[in-house]
Amino acid sequence: MENPPALLTEYVQKVVPALKEKHGYKNIHQVPRVAKVVVNTSVGSASDVKAALEDAKNDLTTITGQKPMETRAKESISNFKLRTGQPIGAKVTLRGRRMYEFLERLIRMALPRIRDFRGVSTRAFDGNGNYTLGVKDQSIFPEIELDKIKRNIGFDITIVTTANTDAEAKALLNEFGFPFADRHRKAA
Repeated sequence: MENPPALLTEYVQKVVPALKEKHGYKNIHQVPRVAKVVVNTSVGSASDVKAALEDAKNDLTTITGQKPMETRAKESISNFKLRTGQPIGAKVTLRGRRMYEFLERLIRMALPRIRDFRGVSTRAFDGNGNYTLGVKDQSIFPEIELDKIKRNIGFDITIVTTANTDAEAKALLNEFGFPFADRHRKAA
């Protein structure tokens, strides 16, 4: 059997005990965990939608290690020349081993590569313990070869947790080392 991802080992050995102590959970199953990670992109506004969609799907496959699913338009919008059922994006839902490997690459390698990075917003929680992060450029991931990028593709990364509140979810992500922006730091 293969070794478990480093982030999963860290969760079991460090994060669970820290959260149990901090929040006073009686049972190990009360401790919040990451349920899934959804990576989503849309190319609906590109002039050559088919080529842009293929590029987006190839980049998502490279970044996540899993084949993406096409997303289609739910309704027609004439101003955007969009028809119901037309392919406009792609998404990947990661669970288990791939999810932890992706999160580790995101936290430890990709986010620090963002130019002038000062941390991610603490206001992107949805009220139910889920966090959504927007990435403007796929080149922050080390798997993407910079000379092969044809167009910049931005995407959303949604981290779905089993936490009941945003505070619990933030504590979980903090324990993983998620780089939240320090709002209290004074500008130098």
